[in-house]
Amino acid sequence: MSAVSTRPRTLQEGVTVAPANITPLTTVQHGLQLTWRSVLKIKANPEEVFGLMLQPVMFVTLFVFVFGQAMMGDWQTYRDFLMPGIIAQSVIFATMGTGFSLSQDVEKGIFDRFRSLPIARSAPLIGAILGDLVRYAITVVMVMAVGLAIGFRPEGGAVGVLLASALVLLFAFALCWMSAFVGMIVRTPMAVQSFAMILLFPLTFGSSTFVSPDDMPGWLAPIAANNPVTHVVDAMRALMLGGDVAGPVAWTLVWTVVITAIFFPLAVWAYRRRS
Repeated sequence: MSAVSTRPRTLQEGVTVAPANITPLTTVQHGLQLTWRSVLKIKANPEEVFGLMLQPVMFVTLFVFVFGQAMMGDWQTYRDFLMPGIIAQSVIFATMGTGFSLSQDVEKGIFDRFRSLPIARSAPLIGAILGDLVRYAITVVMVMAVGLAIGFRPEGGAVGVLLASALVLLFAFALCWMSAFVGMIVRTPMAVQSFAMILLFPLTFGSSTFVSPDDMPGWLAPIAANNPVTHVVDAMRALMLGGDVAGPVAWTLVWTVVITAIFFPLAVWAYRRRS
């Protein structure tokens, strides 16, 4: 009698394999295991870290020293206004990398292997996004380091900075699901960048990141005031510099839940359909 093979059947045999019982705890465990893979990619690609370090220096230098005098009369005042927004913008732009990286993995066939493993279907996406949060944390640290080097001294102290950083990373987690969805529905990594820029540029520049909505044209001001990025930036300013915290933080948490609730299932659905 021949032995019965217990090897999981692969995609080439027309079947994907999943655990018999998928629970939320199982999904989290599988996601955390694949998070480590994503973190190791940072070590394998040190040029990505260099880019994350160089971009904040460029943004802070350009906006503070080039536009600061014209915006608020002196660059020091604009520096304090701008720093929370620059941190938010840098992290939000970095979320484009999630969709780009996932699209690359699909092209290389890595996700075909994931589908053949007895793991939760959302685990590869969760692992990729949680690993990317490490990169975003590096971005936050670099922006703050540049800000401190040019005299930025947040009145909220270390606690305010940590809370503001945690808030923007939480919001970035939600945006990563949107980026992952884009990465799964477009055909090439370069197309991911194009679509992501179309989505993220209006969000960041049409917000309170660089200019108060009160200084915008009448038709644009209410749009900017209700932009989710405006709520994030206003919450970070309040935590770092003082001001109303409750309202902006509450709105940021609402937007985080709404964006995640919409794009998490869409990203998983698109991943399951992507070949």
